[in-house]
Amino acid sequence: MIDGINKETQQNTPISTRQINKFRRRYYSNWRAFWKDLLYLLSHRNQIKGALKEDSISPAFRERLMMAVTEVNDCRYCRTFHTQQAYQAGLSEQEIKTYLSGIIPEDMPPEEKLAVCYAKYWAENDAQPDLESQNQIREAYGEEGFDAIQIILRMIRMGNLLGNTGDYFLFRLSFGRMGGKRSD
Repeated sequence: MIDGINKETQQNTPISTRQINKFRRRYYSNWRAFWKDLLYLLSHRNQIKGALKEDSISPAFRERLMMAVTEVNDCRYCRTFHTQQAYQAGLSEQEIKTYLSGIIPEDMPPEEKLAVCYAKYWAENDAQPDLESQNQIREAYGEEGFDAIQIILRMIRMGNLLGNTGDYFLFRLSFGRMGGKRSD
């Protein structure tokens, strides 16, 4: 079965109906992936505290990272929350709108651009970036900066996937009428 529709039924169903019945966002499809993310965060608790301190990564930089990942994972709950957090952190309305359109703004602080591009790449590759990209971030931000960026990315990923998993259940329970779109 694919997304609750067996292959034979899916092949005989018009494409528009198949598209309506498919949940298109990333979510936790098994417990193993959820536990892996949770155990990672639990085992790095002390680094979480450090990453959330303003002297490690500024609130504005943190929100840029989180918005880049959230747009890839398309979590409506995180999008709403982090839009407000971004305003509070000092991001302009235009910069936030640019993130919400899925584009990385050109006019961000140059020292943050590499990390924000990495965050988007990291999310697009389901938290599995290549070693060369990781090393580039390590070199640019140092080991402590790299660790802080990784923790922030992992935290927002988990939040995104949990929100989307809730929407997936809502989508399934409502036979595709709720939870599948941003406006639900």
